[in-house]
Amino acid sequence: MEEKIKDFLKRWEGCRLKAYRCPGGVLTIGYGHRIIIGEKIPDVLSEEEAVRLLEEDIARAYLVLRRLVKVSLCPWQEGALISFIFNMGSGAFQRSLLRSKVNREEHEEVPPEFLKWIWAGGVRHRGLLRRRYEEAIFYGRGKL
Repeated sequence: MEEKIKDFLKRWEGCRLKAYRCPGGVLTIGYGHRIIIGEKIPDVLSEEEAVRLLEEDIARAYLVLRRLVKVSLCPWQEGALISFIFNMGSGAFQRSLLRSKVNREEHEEVPPEFLKWIWAGGVRHRGLLRRRYEEAIFYGRGKL
């Protein structure tokens, strides 16, 4: 499952080996890695460095998921939530009704919650809508 999540994130994030600002205005590099103030990142990454950062970010998202979700999940449900946490951040997930519904095991009500998270920089983002739709399908049916 971890390879499938990594492939899913690679497809959605794309790879940029030089830093850029994402649609939400966050300084980003590689496969959607958010650069934190003071973080030592080369001006230009190699593909291997970009993959390493992606794997570290996925590991952090798993830690967040384990800390904030108190119920058992199927691998595909975990995968959809990892993608969401990776993209939107742990704070957004922690505050979300999406997380509340997962923890209340209202699984049939979770997929529509993904579709509420389609805004970047105050603008409805078509790419986020498509991504959230895929996450919702993945969560609900286990398919991409």
